[in-house]
Amino acid sequence: MFLSIVIIFFAFLALGVPIGVTLGLAGLSGLYLMGTGIGLFSMAPLQYFSGLDMFTLMAMPFFILAGEIMNKGGITTRLVRFANILSGNLRGGLAHANIIASVFFAGMTGAAVSDTAALGTMLIPAMKEDGYDLDFSAAVTAASSIIGPTIPPSNMMVIYGSLMNVSIAGLFAAGFLPGLVLAGLLMLLSAYISYKRGYPRGKKTTLKEKIFGLKDATIPLLMPIIILGGILSGTFTPTEAAAVAVLYAVVIGFFVLKTLKVADLGPMLIKTARITGVVFLIIGAASILSWVLAINQIPESIAKLLLATTDNPKLILLLILLLMLIVGMFMDIAAALIILGPILHPIAMSIGMDPIHFGITMVLSLNIALMTPPVGACLFVACSISKLTLAQLSKAIWPFIIVEVVALFLVAYIPEISLFLPRLLGF
Repeated sequence: MFLSIVIIFFAFLALGVPIGVTLGLAGLSGLYLMGTGIGLFSMAPLQYFSGLDMFTLMAMPFFILAGEIMNKGGITTRLVRFANILSGNLRGGLAHANIIASVFFAGMTGAAVSDTAALGTMLIPAMKEDGYDLDFSAAVTAASSIIGPTIPPSNMMVIYGSLMNVSIAGLFAAGFLPGLVLAGLLMLLSAYISYKRGYPRGKKTTLKEKIFGLKDATIPLLMPIIILGGILSGTFTPTEAAAVAVLYAVVIGFFVLKTLKVADLGPMLIKTARITGVVFLIIGAASILSWVLAINQIPESIAKLLLATTDNPKLILLLILLLMLIVGMFMDIAAALIILGPILHPIAMSIGMDPIHFGITMVLSLNIALMTPPVGACLFVACSISKLTLAQLSKAIWPFIIVEVVALFLVAYIPEISLFLPRLLGF
């Protein structure tokens, strides 16, 4: 039956059926193949609802809305300006500023596609005008955007923690160092390419300009401090923190910077509803398929097969990483997380991995899929902004993909990178 479901799933996917609908149809097909009549079909709506009936998932729309408000309110511009100051007189200064800005932006939204759209709109044209190759400019923008879902707050961590019953606060704490490792490796690669191609240096800044830039960026940089400080100190839950983020963004946009109007709220709420609706459709539909697989003990069978292949924990982890990277290339990352999570989580626990460590490893591996062809969402956004073809951008982004896979293996095989802060904070 499992093979039949796989064939049906990829058949619908090949026909261009949206991933949320494909997951639902695959789940219903599984129920039909089980051959127990209409009674079992009545479980589909219940499983769909139960897949969404989690309070922690409410954090997602709040974080998305907070990011929209901050972006519309001109906060992104301030962050980019400060990142440009921090990159200093380095060769390839704008490329470094692009990566640093992604680190800052990660602390506000945790959404890679939003990062690509917001920073790419400003930095890709600016880099081209400053003498950078267009494909490199688009590639570094798309590549650095996956720092967003790695450094908290992260929507992917919210989904994983909700489904696997793992502390979301612990996952948030664990995301910091892997995100910074990722940023550091991307900056090293950008520096190498910039020296090789003779890209211009960044603009020298005076002490006065640096102080002004820091002052200008203080307001947006306080947002992740408030969010994460409140969560890690136990003042509020991740869901409450997301609501606080929206309140903070509203206060800053309307009353401090005065860059927002009441008329701006409607389009932002509609966009948030659309993004949330798509993700929740995927989660609900995937829960039907996950339930079908679970009651037929498919995850256990896959686990036994994988464990029978080798008893070496490092080789098992390698197989898990390769599976996630390959699946991520062809499937929406939220759907991949929901389907693979219940299958791979027990396997990871059986080889002695910490649940928080595996959660970060899984989130990072699937995040890489956002910039890999053929369905990387960040690639399509960067192509739209730069007017490059997918083939042109795919060729330019491969060095960045290799570096990010190296970062993934470092995080996966050196647990201390992920677990240092959670252990320090008592998780």
